[in-house]
Amino acid sequence: MKIAKLALAAAALTTTAAVAPTVATAQEAAAVTAGATVYGNDGAEIGTVESIDGETAILVVDGMKAPVPAAAFGTGEQGATLNATKAQIVGMLQAAQQQAMAKRDAALVVGAEAVTAKNAPLGTVLEIEGDNVIIARGGDETKKITLLREHFAAAPDGSLMALMTNAQIDAAMASAAPAADTTGE
Repeated sequence: MKIAKLALAAAALTTTAAVAPTVATAQEAAAVTAGATVYGNDGAEIGTVESIDGETAILVVDGMKAPVPAAAFGTGEQGATLNATKAQIVGMLQAAQQQAMAKRDAALVVGAEAVTAKNAPLGTVLEIEGDNVIIARGGDETKKITLLREHFAAAPDGSLMALMTNAQIDAAMASAAPAADTTGE
């Protein structure tokens, strides 16, 4: 979800007021590879390309990930470039992250119906205790689970969405369950 929310910030890289002295052609954009160091229009290092998926590169900047259109990259003396500084990109990523958290917190209220990452029903929020969110699984208060606030995001329609599937939640619960006592004690 973070990546999806940050796509808007990354798209801003291609619409900045200044025009990059080097514009990437399709061939140059294809030359951006995973592991490449990316430099800003000030010549300073911005981050590293983690992966390329089709026409999108995942850029890692100070631990934050941003999808950047491959066509946004240019080529400079040092290698791959973007028409922005690291400070500008970090600012855009932090602003997008804060907006996503504000939307999540607005959706995360007692009584909210939550869905999973695959839009399957998860349950109803019963309580919120700090960062712990207690969910009645399937609306059944006898089937309570506790997830962390960070496990949720606001769906595009503003509703509450867990960042996991039911299968992932079940697997996490199974691995966290205490082992059965086979000694008879």
